[in-house]
Amino acid sequence: MLIDLRSDTVTRPSPAMLDAMMKAEVGDDVFGEDPAVISLENKIASMFGKEAAVYCASGTMTNQVAINVHTRPGDEVICDSTSHIYHYESGGTAANSGVQAKLLQGDRGRLNAKQIEENINLDFDWLTRTALVSLENTANRAGGSVYTFQQMKEISDLCRVKNLKTHLDGARIFNALTITGDKPKNTGALFDSVSVCFSKGLGSPVGSALLGSKEFIARARRIRKRFGGGMRQAGYLAAACIYALDHNIARLKEDHKRAAAIGKTLEGMPYVKSMLPVETNIIIFTLNEKLDSNAFIKKLAEQNIKAVAFGTQTIRLVTHLDFTDDMLTEVISALKKIK
Repeated sequence: MLIDLRSDTVTRPSPAMLDAMMKAEVGDDVFGEDPAVISLENKIASMFGKEAAVYCASGTMTNQVAINVHTRPGDEVICDSTSHIYHYESGGTAANSGVQAKLLQGDRGRLNAKQIEENINLDFDWLTRTALVSLENTANRAGGSVYTFQQMKEISDLCRVKNLKTHLDGARIFNALTITGDKPKNTGALFDSVSVCFSKGLGSPVGSALLGSKEFIARARRIRKRFGGGMRQAGYLAAACIYALDHNIARLKEDHKRAAAIGKTLEGMPYVKSMLPVETNIIIFTLNEKLDSNAFIKKLAEQNIKAVAFGTQTIRLVTHLDFTDDMLTEVISALKKIK
């Protein structure tokens, strides 16, 4: 059997999800007439205590739309050096909105209020205007690390005092909430905008939502259209997201449990030089000098396992809802065979 641990985006809709998609009532979303999309937007906005939401094709789009609405050309966005908006969105921060990123070195992808305050530019003509702080929870490149509610609240309180906008890249926010036990509404209250992805741990085939105030989302819809993101009968996709919200959140703890088992196995392997703590469903580890990433991935491929290189010596594995206990047994066995 083929085991794919490259990402939690590789999942396929279950028969029950497909059934929900085929039964969706749809219309033209650009005209605001798709019942399933409207239902999804209302549902996810309510979950996080926001006034409105807009359904987009991807988390990259929701992040980029948010940045565009919150800033003006020449502004600066504070984010961690590992942030998705910096590494994996094709330079969109600069290309789409004409703003630059100020990269801070956080604790495994997590910033704190003190270092943000120290990096807010003063109001001089010759300095870039600090306009936005963007956090990522969980932090992908940092191994799926999780912010505590208090950490985010301290940052939110600071930004309100300093008149800065706040955005949460919550691509895997439900993984984080599974760990902390916090309510989505409490998290939503800390940010001016929140991006929630449905196509990662929740297992939907397509889509993310951007949440915020009614005024913010009205502006976001215009930017979505400008970016080419206006969809028509998108309700078939939205129905899958609704199904995921209703059925796939509670089971995220299973992904975390399986990731922890893989992490525990890797800790004892002689080819592993170091690894990041496994908090959620992402495992990132560094190989010793005797084995590089390409060679390691090839050894896994020989045992029908797919993985991703995060550098010449670093590997990422991601568990997801299509990764079963039987597959876990196979992966652990394969890891123990590698020399």
